[in-house]
Amino acid sequence: MPPQVCDARAVIRSTPRNPVGAHVPVAGRGLAGTGLAYADKVGAESVQVFVANPRGWAAPTGNPEQDRAFRAGCAERGISAYVHAPYLINFGSDSAATRERSGESLRHSLSRGRAIGAAGVVVHTGSAVGGSRTAALRQVHDGMLPLLDELDGYGEDAPWLLLEPTAGQGSSLCSRMADLAEYVDALERHPRVGVCLDTCHAFAAGHDLAAPGGTARMLDELVAAAGPGRLRLIHANDSKDVAGARKDRHANIGAGHIGAEPFGELFTHPATDGVPLIIETPDDRHAPDRIEGALHTRDIDRLKQLRRGPDAQPATAPTAPALTAPAPEAPAAPVRSPGWVLSRTSSS
Repeated sequence: MPPQVCDARAVIRSTPRNPVGAHVPVAGRGLAGTGLAYADKVGAESVQVFVANPRGWAAPTGNPEQDRAFRAGCAERGISAYVHAPYLINFGSDSAATRERSGESLRHSLSRGRAIGAAGVVVHTGSAVGGSRTAALRQVHDGMLPLLDELDGYGEDAPWLLLEPTAGQGSSLCSRMADLAEYVDALERHPRVGVCLDTCHAFAAGHDLAAPGGTARMLDELVAAAGPGRLRLIHANDSKDVAGARKDRHANIGAGHIGAEPFGELFTHPATDGVPLIIETPDDRHAPDRIEGALHTRDIDRLKQLRRGPDAQPATAPTAPALTAPAPEAPAAPVRSPGWVLSRTSSS
């Protein structure tokens, strides 16, 4: 019998247009004991977790009691949950061993995501290591599509597989929004393929969100490339570096080169309707004068203020040091193509 999961889709419909939450720690007392307690502390309306070491290949078995407590806790609070898969996953590698481990790791994340009632599992789109872009995308097709087909057997309990474009370092397969077209095509536009947008990554890749209308233009490009209804999650992070720097260094909301105002557009664009925002910003919890979660509370409060609109009164919260700037509608299930041909060209 399939596990009884929290219906994350129903949770999203019953919460604000865009729930605001955080990636929460789970070490110590686990998903419920540590993760949900931290969510309560910072005022999170949605959470993201790791279910394995993000920098390793180990695939630990879950704790059924913790899984049940986490699902029940999410349902009680009315919050949705997401899993972030390990960073090592890369189907674009020329190493057969890396691709095999990537498949095992992603399968584990998808299985654990289903067990804890997650609405989606986030995976970085990877890079073409040691080979051509065309060959790498074919490997993405061959390695990831079977895992997506396995999701079909999960029924309504199946989490979405959320592709997270990277910041454009190295031979990135997907960093600009236009790159999503080829990547989603490589996966035959499977109906469970979605997108997780990281604002810091997009900014680093060259989408100037700080320019007037920059966020809306980027979102329009995302929809044009991936298709309507595929944006399912947003990682709301400011950037320590300038637009186009190709550096993935997150800053607190309003303390980086994006600034706070562009995040307000995330709450009004049609493509973001019902899409949660998750912060992955610095907390400096190990600083001697810092209270754990204080900066995350501030970032969540800042985003909630932007959600309320420009006339909302700011919440009182700790201040993060600022950087000095230099001079859905629900998608119809797409028809999957019977074959897959790389016919487009796109820069990496």
